Amino acid sequence: MPLQTLQVAIFIFVTGLIGYLTYRKCRIAIEAERANAGEKNQEQENKEVFLAGGGLTWVFVAGSITLTNLSTDQLVGMNGNQMALLAWWEFAAVFGLIILAKVFLPIYYRYNCTTTTELLEKRYNNHHIRALISVMFLLGNIFIFLPSILYGGSLFMQEMFKLNEVPLMALAIAFAVAGAAYAVIGGLRAVAISDTYSGVLLLSLALVVVWLCLSAIDFDFTGIPKERLTLIGSTDSPIPWHTLLTGMIFIQIYYWSTNQTITQRAMASPNVKEAQKGVFTAAVIRLLIIPPIIVLPGIVSYKLYGDIGDAAYGRIVGDVLPLWMSGMFAAALAAAVLTSFNSILNSSSALYICDIHEKYFKSTKKTNVSLLNLIVTGVFILIALSLVPVWQKSESLINLVQKLYGLISMPILACFAVGLLFKNVDYRAAMWSVLIGVLFYGYLQFQESLVFALVEVKGLALFAKLLYKFASIPSVEVFLGWHYIHHMFFTLWLSIGSALAINKYVFGNSAQFSWAGNTELLEAK
Repeated sequence: MPLQTLQVAIFIFVTGLIGYLTYRKCRIAIEAERANAGEKNQEQENKEVFLAGGGLTWVFVAGSITLTNLSTDQLVGMNGNQMALLAWWEFAAVFGLIILAKVFLPIYYRYNCTTTTELLEKRYNNHHIRALISVMFLLGNIFIFLPSILYGGSLFMQEMFKLNEVPLMALAIAFAVAGAAYAVIGGLRAVAISDTYSGVLLLSLALVVVWLCLSAIDFDFTGIPKERLTLIGSTDSPIPWHTLLTGMIFIQIYYWSTNQTITQRAMASPNVKEAQKGVFTAAVIRLLIIPPIIVLPGIVSYKLYGDIGDAAYGRIVGDVLPLWMSGMFAAALAAAVLTSFNSILNSSSALYICDIHEKYFKSTKKTNVSLLNLIVTGVFILIALSLVPVWQKSESLINLVQKLYGLISMPILACFAVGLLFKNVDYRAAMWSVLIGVLFYGYLQFQESLVFALVEVKGLALFAKLLYKFASIPSVEVFLGWHYIHHMFFTLWLSIGSALAINKYVFGNSAQFSWAGNTELLEAK
């Protein structure tokens, strides 16, 4: 069925309504702050743009965290696997959110951080480690998350509205331009508020989709292979059961507790208790609501259409929803794409401006945060758009995202772990451990591509042959064949061990246990 006028009208109306409500809420809050404040210094201006002036209540913290994470890489990517097993990402996320609320948030507030990486600077007493981790976050955001979100959102719109004649890149550009408007014009405040409004609509309609999908098969799962219905993954499944005991735990701690895109929302409350309320609410939503909406439509689509991969969610939503509701759902999902996209843009801009530009390129004049935010956002968007065609070639969106992100996630988490647990650790030891972790995980996952690349480099052909022979050793070959989540587990501990060993044997320091949360915590910034 071609695109209908009614769908377009409802889509435009709902999208416009969310934008208007966000504008109204932001304007009221900003006018109130201006009436009670004079000229802002650099730190205050940064907090206004990137932490909403510390004015997010728990409702908006919960809504923004929920929708920042819930986008097309979850709805499209997880349903694209067409199996129940992917729900473990959401169940495990509850653990990560609890760690954020009880362990990390009090520390971020005590150290009065604008970015998560600021905590590293204060624990290692050096800015270079902060800048290095910021660069790694930026690489993940720009080359992995931003293009994957644009691709997933565009693919959904194509499948749902049968827009095969519209180029995927055209839809991606539309998402990128609209998402940038929130991030640049309204800052984190606009992002968080639009997240919350959109989140209520999206979650409600997503649950309706689940009900209609189940009704379409009369709640009868016969004919669907058992491996697509079980929560106990076999060794060759996307999530083997034993990975839940190793790397899965630390993936969640990294994502929810150190990732600027997520923690930025929780760091924007007036005090730590308000932030914790928002995070706990997000955890309840993650436990009770998210799992069915990211697996059940995909499972039903397998019974109806067969193994169609990432196209599953868009097709079944387009088929089961009535015409008028499909336009509303498209608006809600478009909002999810926009808010995830602009959330990452805003956090990426915060990392660059606060951690890199103001430290290494600062002039005698006060930084014009708004103008610089506009410029760097434009650069990030152009890079992300150029990578959308690359993501079109992926077999599974969510699995590729998780696998690639392991290159930086565990080395970064190791850097945080050492910094929070020990004192008297040289920042250079931590920086070397990050490099070792990236190279180790990169070799485990991409050794064949690495060997082929080294062969082509003059003078490295012999090294490539040695790597190839090493990988052929039976015990090594077995280890290389383990699941990437296990590899992330070993990467984490290798990075931590490397930092402590280099600190002692290269820089002559003995690390001393000193938990960052031992001292009295501040209840407010």
